[in-house]
Amino acid sequence: MSIWFRPVSLETCAKMEAGINGKGTLMQTMGIKITEIGDDYIVATMPATPMVHNPLGIVHGGANVALAETVASYAANFVVDFENYYCVGQEINANHLKASRNGVLTATAKPVHLGKRSSVWEILIHNSGGDLCCISRMTAAVVKR
Repeated sequence: MSIWFRPVSLETCAKMEAGINGKGTLMQTMGIKITEIGDDYIVATMPATPMVHNPLGIVHGGANVALAETVASYAANFVVDFENYYCVGQEINANHLKASRNGVLTATAKPVHLGKRSSVWEILIHNSGGDLCCISRMTAAVVKR
């Protein structure tokens, strides 16, 4: 059984990438794409290119966090009645476990808690070789419009 308030699709996600004003988003800048939607999870990818590297030539920890918050924010907003509520990141943490230099990073967000005023999401980020690179947890506040 799906946790999403309404059916969601990759097409819906692609339309959101330009932002509400159509002028672009951090997702576009960093190459983040929503690639899969399951009954209780969402997957996003980000290329591990020099654009998201730190000076040492590895993926910047902040880029991992941006990827994690993006996929968890999409998921949190798809769980609520978006006409009456929206979700924003309230807290995020990340443990960087393995450096990445190239390939594609894949982040999977799954719920830990779905409440009326907040939701908590676990995000696992793997590299192209399947190694766990980062584990993150984000709390989203549910805000009434």
